[in-house]
Amino acid sequence: MVAFASTVAGEVLPVDVGANGGMICQKGAFLCAQETVHLNVTFTKKFSAGLFGGEGFILQDISGTGMVFLEIDGNKVVKDLAPGEVLKVDTGNVVAFERSVNYEIETVKGLKNIFLGGEGLFLTKLTGPGRVILQTQNFNEFAGRIIRMVPSR
Repeated sequence: MVAFASTVAGEVLPVDVGANGGMICQKGAFLCAQETVHLNVTFTKKFSAGLFGGEGFILQDISGTGMVFLEIDGNKVVKDLAPGEVLKVDTGNVVAFERSVNYEIETVKGLKNIFLGGEGLFLTKLTGPGRVILQTQNFNEFAGRIIRMVPSR
């Protein structure tokens, strides 16, 4: 018997890799997998987005056959994108997406949005077709907000 759990409040999502031809996931989403699953590092296309955008630079390419287990912070949101359908989301809320989904890092337009929006400079743009898995909580962002409130002396 093997047991494993997520790092923070959320859930562990089992995914059959062979059923969907592989997935791309954020580096912190991979928890564990069967031996027949292959895990490789892949990078975003925009180097500047990786430096300044946080989670969006290093991704993991999951292929092979068998079960992989992904860690989701908060609740999961699964969205099946139609061909050409676009979803824009904060980079920290993307867990994984099928290889058929086009993934881009996009700069937020407008000084007001950048300085007053509170979400940062970059968004992830996902274009269908394919399945996208999102999480409702970005633990790194959440921890950063708590740290700012802790008194320091």
